[in-house]
Amino acid sequence: MKLKDTGLTIDEVKDLAKKYMIETYERYDFVAETAKDQYMYDPNGVAYLDFYAGIAVNSAGNCNEKIVKAVQEQAADLMQTFNYPYTIPQVLLAKKVCETIGMDKIFFQNSGAEANEAMIKMARKYGVEKYGPHKYNIVTAKMSFHGRTFGAMSATGQPDNACQIGFGNMTPGFTYADYNDLESFKAAYTENTIAMMVEPVQGEGGVHPATKEFLTGLREFCDEKGILLLLDEVQTGWCRTGAVMSYMNYGIKPDIVSMAKALGGGMPIGAICATAEVAKAFTPGSHGSTFGGHPVCCAAALAEVNELLDRDLAGNAKKMGDYFCAKLETLPHVKEVRHQGLFVGVEFDDSINSVDVKHECLHRRLLVTAIGSHIVRMVPPLIINEEDCDKAFEIIKASVESLSE
Repeated sequence: MKLKDTGLTIDEVKDLAKKYMIETYERYDFVAETAKDQYMYDPNGVAYLDFYAGIAVNSAGNCNEKIVKAVQEQAADLMQTFNYPYTIPQVLLAKKVCETIGMDKIFFQNSGAEANEAMIKMARKYGVEKYGPHKYNIVTAKMSFHGRTFGAMSATGQPDNACQIGFGNMTPGFTYADYNDLESFKAAYTENTIAMMVEPVQGEGGVHPATKEFLTGLREFCDEKGILLLLDEVQTGWCRTGAVMSYMNYGIKPDIVSMAKALGGGMPIGAICATAEVAKAFTPGSHGSTFGGHPVCCAAALAEVNELLDRDLAGNAKKMGDYFCAKLETLPHVKEVRHQGLFVGVEFDDSINSVDVKHECLHRRLLVTAIGSHIVRMVPPLIINEEDCDKAFEIIKASVESLSE
């Protein structure tokens, strides 16, 4: 919808949001009207270089033509059915995803939080049915983030985070251990433990990639104890990290993996993939979703996956991630640059506030996000090139230098 078609002004759009919407977000101070490839545009046609991509969503570019076409064609044919009949986009996407990432079964959801809820439920049901009613505890990592629904936020290892404060007691059945510390996870294991659940790269925790020793060791420990390894790849999945799934960077495979964000190319979809053995835990009535596997979202996701694979955007993510981060390390006041592919975090020293950097970048028409007080996170479309990286770097540098004055 275009502003000119509504009769509203930009300020009136902002006023309507303030009047009618429950706001839990710190807004960028501009109205996004259109987007294309690595740019977003306001109603006046002002271009913003997009290095947040809807938070790691628009990986094949904003309004990718093939994805838009798939959405339009499917919406004209069939929009929603629930999961009683078979639908062509759903089964084709299921085949494509499972065969591409080497998993056996898939269950579709609407978002990353829902995918993680499904993963938690499947693991617990598998444990209870196989070992008895005591076997349902899941060990997750401190500083993790798994979503904002109750089970997912209970799995999130940040008890002081705003996402947990004020909601009363969390859902029982979770124990927290130190990320990238294998011995801490081993120490958290008890006879009640059925799974270890981690992100291959902690996103909201500050963009911290797992070490190879940690993740391969966790896989070995889960095998030794006969428990499950659950990987949350909601942000890392589908070529973001230089591999189709981040776990492929480590040479391991999970028992269940969650995904969302980039999977839909801009349409809301999430999923879990599991081994055939573990997937047996979900039986008729044990889980469901009205919109999970929505035909339009599945058509978009199939087009997105094909674009990511056909254009080797995992390879571009690795190449551009290395190029971009080498430049970022030369920024003033940088404490550390962390990345896996184009999942990038820049941590500044105490003299630079990351929220201020975000706003300074916005003023210079670059879109980035901030984590906490000192970390800037960037998850741009995977189609970016060296010119885009150079432009983003110069804007960030100018922003930091301005804040240093």
